[in-house]
Amino acid sequence: MATEADSQKKESLSRASSPAVTSLPQKRALEDDHAPSVSSPLNPNPDVKLTKNQSQDDIPSMGPGKRTKKESLKKRESKGVAGGDSARATPDPKHKKEETPQPQLGSESSPLRYKLAPPKPSDFEAARGPVFTHHHAVLAPDGTSIDFYETSEHVYNKKNFHYLHCIADPQFPSSFYYRQTEPEPYGAHISFEDAATHMYLDQSGRHITTDKGFRMARANIAVREGRWYWECKITRGTIPKTEEGAKLESHGHVRLGFARREASLDAPVGFDAYSYGIRDVEGQKVHMSRPKDFFPPGEDIKEGDVIGLEIQLPSESLHRKVVQGQYNPAVDLIAEESSSAEGPNIVRDRIPIRFRAHIYFEKIDYHTTKELEDLMNPSPVGASGSAGSASAEAPNPNHPVASLRTLPKSFIKVYKNGVFMGTAFEDLLAFLPPASKPQAQVGARENMDDGMLGYYPAISVFRGGAAEVNFGPDFWFPPPDSEGSPTTKGEEPAEAGGGDDVAMTGTEDDTVTVAPVVTKKENPAAEGPMQPLARRYDDQIVEDIVADIVDEVSFWMQDGGRVIDRTGGRDEKADVTVGVAPGQEEIKELVQDD
Repeated sequence: MATEADSQKKESLSRASSPAVTSLPQKRALEDDHAPSVSSPLNPNPDVKLTKNQSQDDIPSMGPGKRTKKESLKKRESKGVAGGDSARATPDPKHKKEETPQPQLGSESSPLRYKLAPPKPSDFEAARGPVFTHHHAVLAPDGTSIDFYETSEHVYNKKNFHYLHCIADPQFPSSFYYRQTEPEPYGAHISFEDAATHMYLDQSGRHITTDKGFRMARANIAVREGRWYWECKITRGTIPKTEEGAKLESHGHVRLGFARREASLDAPVGFDAYSYGIRDVEGQKVHMSRPKDFFPPGEDIKEGDVIGLEIQLPSESLHRKVVQGQYNPAVDLIAEESSSAEGPNIVRDRIPIRFRAHIYFEKIDYHTTKELEDLMNPSPVGASGSAGSASAEAPNPNHPVASLRTLPKSFIKVYKNGVFMGTAFEDLLAFLPPASKPQAQVGARENMDDGMLGYYPAISVFRGGAAEVNFGPDFWFPPPDSEGSPTTKGEEPAEAGGGDDVAMTGTEDDTVTVAPVVTKKENPAAEGPMQPLARRYDDQIVEDIVADIVDEVSFWMQDGGRVIDRTGGRDEKADVTVGVAPGQEEIKELVQDD
């Protein structure tokens, strides 16, 4: 009898441990199908942490008497499971596909989504610009008076965040009504939000000055590919000499150039590796705080001078090959001239916030990297403080470090009063992720392009220096590819048009007027005709509209192709009624000291 009892006991244990299909009902998916796949910082239960591709259903329910057997460290290392020593772990090639999950809707392929309170009635009103308070007036070189204003009632881009105006729109219910918008003054101008404090502007946003040390302001447009041109007139700066040998006097100083998002606003253009600048003193070029002679001897920048800046960047498809380490100059440079345009993958993680009378989208900005800090301070002990951190290899398109890769066929050229001064910078540093990295904040995701990366026109002013920007299309001195093209001094700008043939008129002395014959290419970014930066503003508006629609459709698809009621008793057919639903908190109010 003992033998029979033992056999029955073994048989029952065998059935309990066998992988037979159980008849118990399986756990269903969450009914709240519009919940974000990534935990929100507004989550009332922040202690629940999920992995990137794990949902609440993936967490096993631990009933009484049930325990999960843990594998030993040695067994995990033999299988290459994360958590052991990665240097010793040998991944199984059979599981390679499973270890590289593809982006899923609602995670890597779409923005993060937050649970918000319903919008206020004022959120549906058009965005308003800053409040202007008259500060002082100065005389321009032509004798006219320039009024400068102190701007207030707007937020500044600092503390690792970037702000853009938004508005509530009933046509965007799945993304909870908010979409991007622009306040007055419309068009390309210096950004009121993307400027350092204690800077004074005119009401058009085109004129800027300060009574403090060097401050910088970026424009509201970014260059990501193609050839673009803009001008800057020095209205307060070095005073032209009235007689030979007279002492040099100035009303202040000005620097101008291009700056990325990571460039500090409390420093001049060209201070770090994220900006390229031209200084008024002797017309020197500056990058990483290293001024170098650039203008011909005897040339500098004085009050009344107009400096034109031309920038060329390769197409974004070639740019992505460079930052992803897939660039092959033998193939990609040839294909660049005939390849069709490829749209970027823009993912914008942002949340609406309130600031006084405005509502903004708050986005995590990009930060400086250790590699570029070490590049600026090439020493055995770099800026990061680690011994031997300086890179021995100069920046190039195939550098092993993504942030030190450069863009082939990129340059910045400079003109003074219509005269070509030369090519100031070549092989500009790449800026698309992973060359740029977001700040380490809650909700920040690596290798995401939010559409705001690029090279921005930038101006720095110092103690009374003032400048006026002109983004076209009506330039004081038209760019080389238009009628009335500028003269050259020492170098012809024909190569700026990709080496196209030129029609030459006038041969007196060493001054030649050129009109490049521009040939149309399929890819506008591949050495196409030079365009005024004012047109880039229009392109950027179109890109924002398309991205807003893509986000709305993406969220709508996550909700199963229907508009989810998330405001308390309203469905897609109901009238839009605004107000704070009971029990819901208000959108956070931003407090920022000037």
